[in-house]
Amino acid sequence: MKIGFVINEIATELVNYSTTHMALAALKRGHEIWYIEVADFALDADEMVHAHARQPPRHNFRTAGPFLRAMQSGDARKERITVDMLDILMLRNDPSRTDPTKAWARTAPTNFARLALRHGVIVLNDPDGLSHAANKMYLEQFPKSVRPRSTITRSTGDIKAFIRAEGGTIILKPLTGSGGHNVFKIGPDEPNVNQIIDAVVSEGYALAQQYLPAASKGDVRLFMMNGQIMEKDGKLAALHRAGPEGEIRSNLTIGGKAEKVSLTDTMREIAEVVRPRLVKDGMFLVGLDVVEDKLMEINVFSPGGLVGAGRLNKISFEDMVVDALELKVTHMGHDPRRYSNAEIATL
Repeated sequence: MKIGFVINEIATELVNYSTTHMALAALKRGHEIWYIEVADFALDADEMVHAHARQPPRHNFRTAGPFLRAMQSGDARKERITVDMLDILMLRNDPSRTDPTKAWARTAPTNFARLALRHGVIVLNDPDGLSHAANKMYLEQFPKSVRPRSTITRSTGDIKAFIRAEGGTIILKPLTGSGGHNVFKIGPDEPNVNQIIDAVVSEGYALAQQYLPAASKGDVRLFMMNGQIMEKDGKLAALHRAGPEGEIRSNLTIGGKAEKVSLTDTMREIAEVVRPRLVKDGMFLVGLDVVEDKLMEINVFSPGGLVGAGRLNKISFEDMVVDALELKVTHMGHDPRRYSNAEIATL
C-alpha cells in the first residue's frame, strides 16, 4: 500500500502528532509512505498530479522520535512522485495553522486532492467534505439538539446583544482557527469587552457561543472513524482535557492535562446524531469536543489527541487507522467503480 501524508511543513511536525504515529505504524507493516508539504504539489501537462515528496531512509524505526528526525533530516529520500499512483492520500494539514501571508496554502491540498480522485486515489478525509467544513460554521449544519446556542457575526452590536440574551456570559472565538487561539470567556462585568471583540473580529467572523459552566472542568475529545465511535477491546479513543488553573481553554497545546475517560450514554447519543452527516461528507477520522450534552467543535482537519488517548489506554489506536486503510484499499481493488470517494472514506 502506498500512502501520502499531506502536512503543512515537515519542519513543524512534532513527535507526538497523530500523523507521525500513523505514518510509523504503516511503515512498520511494510507500506510505502511519503510526506507531502502543502507547497509541494504540481499539475503537469499530462494532467497527472505530482508532488515533491520525501520518504524515510531505509531503517527499522521502532519509535516515533528517530523516525521523525530522519524525515526532517537530509537522510530522507526526496523525489518528485506521481500522486495519482498512491493508494491513499491523507490530508493531515491544518489550514488554520497556515502562514497568514500564504492564503493559497489553505485550499491547495483539497484542490489537488480532488484532481487525484480522477485516477482512483482514495482521499481522506473527502476533499469535498473538507471544503464544506473549512471553519467552525460546519458545526451549525448539525442538529440544534447537540450544539450550544450561538451567533456568527462581525458586528459588535450583534455580539453584545447575544451577551445580554445569554445572561451576561459567553464564549467568543474566531470562526477560523484551532489550538485555543483567541478564545475568550466574556463575563457580565468584563471591562475590556470592546477590546476583546475587536481582537477576535480583526481575524474575520466571530463565533459567539453559549457558555456552559461545566466547561470550566474541561471537555472530552472523542474520536470517530468510519462514522462510528472509535473503540478497541472496550478501550475508548477519547480523553478528558482539563486546562491549567484559571484557564477556560482545555487544549493540550496550551498546557492542558489529559485523563482517561469512559464512554457515556450521552456521548453515544451525540455520536449517533452527527453520524449521518459525517458519513455523507466522507469524514473518515474526526475529533468531537464534548461538554456535558453539547458538541462544542467538530475537528475534521488533522484532529490531535489520538496518540494521547492511546497512551492512556495502553493501546495503539493508530494501528486501528492503518487496519481501516488496508481494508479500504482491498474494497477498491475488488471493484473501483462501485464506490464514490465519500462512500469509501467511511466504509
